Amino acid sequence: MTASEDSMKALTPREIVTELDRYIIGQGQAKRMVAIALRNRWRRQQLSPELREEVLPKNIIMIGPTGVGKTEISRRLAKLVNAPFIKVEASKFTEVGYVGRDVESIIRDLTELSVNMVKMRHAEKVQGRAAKQAEERVLDSLLPPPAPKPPPGIFDEGRLDAVRADLPDSYEQTREKLRLQLHEGKLDHRLIEIDVKERSMPVGVISNVGMEDLEINLREMFGGLFPGKKKKRRVKVPGALKLLTQEEAQKLIDMDEVLREAIERVEQSGIVFIDELDKIAGREKGFGPDVSREGVQRDLLPIVEGSTVNTKHGMVRTDHILFIAAGAFHVAKPSDLIPELQGRFPIRVELGPLTKDDFIRILTEPRNALIKQYIALLETEGITLEFKPDAIEEIASIAVLVNERTENIGARRLFTILEKLLDDVAFDAPDRAEKKMTIDAKHVHERLSEIIKSEDLSRYIL
Repeated sequence: MTASEDSMKALTPREIVTELDRYIIGQGQAKRMVAIALRNRWRRQQLSPELREEVLPKNIIMIGPTGVGKTEISRRLAKLVNAPFIKVEASKFTEVGYVGRDVESIIRDLTELSVNMVKMRHAEKVQGRAAKQAEERVLDSLLPPPAPKPPPGIFDEGRLDAVRADLPDSYEQTREKLRLQLHEGKLDHRLIEIDVKERSMPVGVISNVGMEDLEINLREMFGGLFPGKKKKRRVKVPGALKLLTQEEAQKLIDMDEVLREAIERVEQSGIVFIDELDKIAGREKGFGPDVSREGVQRDLLPIVEGSTVNTKHGMVRTDHILFIAAGAFHVAKPSDLIPELQGRFPIRVELGPLTKDDFIRILTEPRNALIKQYIALLETEGITLEFKPDAIEEIASIAVLVNERTENIGARRLFTILEKLLDDVAFDAPDRAEKKMTIDAKHVHERLSEIIKSEDLSRYIL
């Protein structure tokens, strides 16, 4: 099984939608579209190599106001299949020749993220061996051997045994006693001196803002020219074990295999979520801050169509990366995008505004429901918080009303309302004598009615 197949669980579209339903309320059509797109990736892996290369992903544009679930759907989708995922805002990029980030940095960032994901997984596999080697280094620090030590960095158990075969029996007995005390936690208070790698970078090389890609490349270059020096640190035994285990794990990881697998994951199962696509829609109208809109679209085009991007980890093909774009499209329309880019996003799905019933369900149903979060947070202070059904209904009504009167920010409005509703109890919780609190519709009305009445006030506070 390849890395890409491993990261794409064989979930059916119905199972994918069911999983998304556990966190996101409504937007059934959008969930169906992303579920089909994800399943098509699994279907593509089952094809012959020749045909597999020809099947391209069907990229999606989600159209809808802010706070209705566009980003959350994509984020949960990537988490569901453990795929490399990155969210970017189209308005943060500029066309080549202007100061700012170029669109190819999207793929470089996605590759870096994938490398870290794979590296962590490989580190978990060697954790046992790394922990043993770290333990030996800690014991060496607690009880230095009387004979010359083996060359630094070599911790092959067979060679260690050979070196220690000539050591006095008393040394080995003392060492085993220390090992037992280490396992029992009796040495946790001891301070020891260990050598750890120090990463250094020449001071003053980078000073300009917006040159992060150049800085990364220079760090890599200088890192190769000047390998990290060893630095002595005095730490307690548990901290030393943790630091040394991480260092030993890095030595045991096969980085060539990590990079190969990481790039394969990006190419076969990577997901890029481009938010605020509507902000770069529209043709050139002259000079000013909007002059590079169409230029950004033209720079995005080869990446979405399929090209090869040079990253510090190697060349990455973008042909089979899934791109999901999103935007409110209040002013601009998808048809305002350049025709070539429109053609690369064949699936359009509109997400509807949230209703009062949706807000009630958002507050109570998902695994990460807001009310569940607030109850759990205040429980840490010994406060038992209870929301009556009429209180939840009142909160949902207020959210709808404020969204209609001011900007419609969707479900994010619930955050501002709940924060305002519970700010007193959250502030007084550690000193509060009454540990049980019930929130009903009357309490909600008392706390928020004055703000709701004043439209100007609600614009600022809610």
